[in-house]
Amino acid sequence: MSKPSTKVSRRQQILESLAHMLEASPGARITTAALAREVGVSEAALYRHFPSKSKMFEGLIEFIENTIFTRISLIVRDEPGALRQCEKILLLLLTFTERNPGITRLLTGDALTGETERLRHRVAQLFERIETQLKQILREAELREGLRPNLPLSAAANLLMACADGRITQFVRSQFRRPPTEHWAEQWPVLINGLMRA
Repeated sequence: MSKPSTKVSRRQQILESLAHMLEASPGARITTAALAREVGVSEAALYRHFPSKSKMFEGLIEFIENTIFTRISLIVRDEPGALRQCEKILLLLLTFTERNPGITRLLTGDALTGETERLRHRVAQLFERIETQLKQILREAELREGLRPNLPLSAAANLLMACADGRITQFVRSQFRRPPTEHWAEQWPVLINGLMRA
């Protein structure tokens, strides 16, 4: 998310400021008072746009879902090869998190400490949806291209997802110093060649 500008709506400005604060203060708890100062409005003004802080976090999670799944749909539609689809989906996830460090703290749960369980569940569902998509692609690889994983489909999709998830977690744990895409171009062929067989 870009920094706030005068052309965006107040609601968008609040979400962008929240994302910026999550990036600027890794590990810090964001208060509505601090967020109001960052946006340049009163706390009451924040609550006119979002009834609670958890709704602000939900707004960011919606942004993640819309961005990721819109692009996944395009990848599945435009890319004929199943393995290339998997590669592009995982690279999309890694690149998105690299470009949005603050929001990535939501995906790892780091920024959700003390927040409602509903938010954690929604993030978990997001990862499950991506894993389900990978599983579907691998199933189609077998049917259309004669490619089979060396593991059961569920285990293969889970392994791909776990690799991406681990890199994202490493990014947050390193306080954004180790990019999720670091070494990925060299690691992907080794990962997929070990996973799949004709």
